[in-house]
Amino acid sequence: MSSRSDPFECRWQRSRQLVTLYVSCVLLVCSTLLWVWPPAWVSLTVLAGVIAHMKWVLPRAVLLAHPAAVRGLRHDASGWAVWSDAVGWAPVQLRPDSLALPFLIVLRYRPADRRFVTRSVCIPADALPRATHRRLRVRLKFSRRRWAAPE
Repeated sequence: MSSRSDPFECRWQRSRQLVTLYVSCVLLVCSTLLWVWPPAWVSLTVLAGVIAHMKWVLPRAVLLAHPAAVRGLRHDASGWAVWSDAVGWAPVQLRPDSLALPFLIVLRYRPADRRFVTRSVCIPADALPRATHRRLRVRLKFSRRRWAAPE
């Protein structure tokens, strides 16, 4: 299973649960502004921040519609790589603070060409078929050299 010659690849799709959670959080922030009645400049600043966050995060991390959105992960003899339409397969180094739970995988990684940059991908259980999600969790928990830098 953890042999370096045993390749593994998965690609995920947008998650309804993640979209629902994100929209619920945005609605919670907006309803809090209506309930608390802060000064107008605070409300406008918070709303501008929420809108800017939505414009950046929704296409890249939630809806996976942006070309730079990470939508796949591969492990083979050369190490780990992530897939995006903009770059294709890009080698990465997984970080030890990645999290693999039965309902959610938070994949933390560092691109091979960046030394101090760490990125994250959230993969809910409904973004992959059940068996593939389980295989990915097992691969992330028990793979040998999972934190090694790409070759």
